[in-house]
Amino acid sequence: MSNETMLTRRGLLMKLAILFNGLVGIALAVPIVQFLLSSITRGRANAYLAWVPLGAVSEFPEGETRLATFRNPYVTPTDGKTADTACWVRHIEGEQFQVFAINCMHLGCPVRWFPQSGLFMCPCHGGVYYRDGSRASGPPERGLVEYPWKVEKGQIIIQAGELPTPGAPTAALDRRTPPCA
Repeated sequence: MSNETMLTRRGLLMKLAILFNGLVGIALAVPIVQFLLSSITRGRANAYLAWVPLGAVSEFPEGETRLATFRNPYVTPTDGKTADTACWVRHIEGEQFQVFAINCMHLGCPVRWFPQSGLFMCPCHGGVYYRDGSRASGPPERGLVEYPWKVEKGQIIIQAGELPTPGAPTAALDRRTPPCA
């Protein structure tokens, strides 16, 4: 063999290093590309617009506020029990409802309903809301977030894919859907 075709130790190590670095680069690129393409590959782009059932109208007596849970339509297999989300359903009268997110508008702690006083109260920093979700006192600057809702075939359903947050646009937070026939 001639010296020109013979592979030196330095040349061999250089080729192995390039191969190893290439494999590491591919291993790092695959999850990044999967993340960037996940909304397309999963086909759940409209999950934020999904309507989910809360239960029959008869499960929410008129004049009462009750806790309900629903499965967030925008979930991944690893979400498990955390995809189950709570909300407060207030049955005003007839087919008139208010469906509130459970989160306080100060820092997102879960508010509790106290029927004796007719108030929602936040245990974290003392936020208080009236039965209609409007702010009563404490650090929150606004009332509770309401989910869009409607009644179909005797079921209350809400549009609940996007979790309400204090930074969300006001128009998205305050939208109310009148009952449908």
